[in-house]
Amino acid sequence: MQRNNERFVERLPLVLDRPVYAYVFTALFCVGAMALRFAAKPLLPTGYPFVTFFPAVILASFLFGVRPGMFAAISCGMLSWYFFIPPYRDLVFNPAVAVAMLFYTGVVVIDITLIHFMQRANYNLAVERERSRALADNRELLFRELQHRVSNNLQVAAAMLGLQRRHIDHDAARRALDDASSRLALIGRISRALYDPSGAGNDMRAFLVMLTEDLLAASGREDVHISVSAPDGLMLDPNITMPLALVVAEAVSNAMEHGLPDTSGRIHVQLEQSGEGLSLEISDDGRGVASDFEIEAGPSLGLRIASALASQLGGRFALLPGPQQGAIARLDLPAACV
Repeated sequence: MQRNNERFVERLPLVLDRPVYAYVFTALFCVGAMALRFAAKPLLPTGYPFVTFFPAVILASFLFGVRPGMFAAISCGMLSWYFFIPPYRDLVFNPAVAVAMLFYTGVVVIDITLIHFMQRANYNLAVERERSRALADNRELLFRELQHRVSNNLQVAAAMLGLQRRHIDHDAARRALDDASSRLALIGRISRALYDPSGAGNDMRAFLVMLTEDLLAASGREDVHISVSAPDGLMLDPNITMPLALVVAEAVSNAMEHGLPDTSGRIHVQLEQSGEGLSLEISDDGRGVASDFEIEAGPSLGLRIASALASQLGGRFALLPGPQQGAIARLDLPAACV
């Protein structure tokens, strides 16, 4: 409703198909103002000849512009002089009439002038708003095209690594290329889904659900169930969300590969926000890890990448044994990241 009112005001003064219609409506306003003044005459004390005519002038100027407003001002002035300034029905000019008409003229001139400048400013504002909207549309289009090209380039790089893998016989090198290819493809998918040209960020719960579903589909595992819990409406800057998403991807992949390699199980991703910052936990009910497990000393490159990403954000990443079974990958980020 408010937006409709804004659009109506931006179109003022109204440009009718035939300008004569504006003067016809203005004349009707003047006649209506005169009828209202006659009806209110018993209720008003002596004087106040212009009290109902001012709104007619303002309304005509507001709706139809300066010229119909001046027409309304002249018409209403003559009607009020003829019918409501003594001696009635006799256009006698004397000092009292001169003072009254001078007062009336000053008021209507100020009204018409203010309305005119207001409408000019409103028109310029509407033009600038339309220009800004066009620039925003172009910006969004260019941004999406850029993100599309970046994502495509990452996908191409991942495909090239996959092709290169076919020419390598060493198992460790093949696995390294597989890991690099999958990570590049994942970054491409995250980049395409994550960045918003408005810079407003993403709802983290919806984003984590989409990410974990994508990871589960890419793994081909149908015996693993992944659940997500996060505060409703939590929004983070993309510069924070990208490394956080990569940590989630590495932790979930590690849980499926090492915690649940050949058995069914559950993985739960939990994101919490507090005054101290953000805490992210990825827990599973798989084989678990030793109590003295250290990421840097372990064989997993993905966990070391997750630890490095956490350090870049000023946080800490750790892989801990679960309270009963399984493992918990925990990421703690400071309040500055929120």
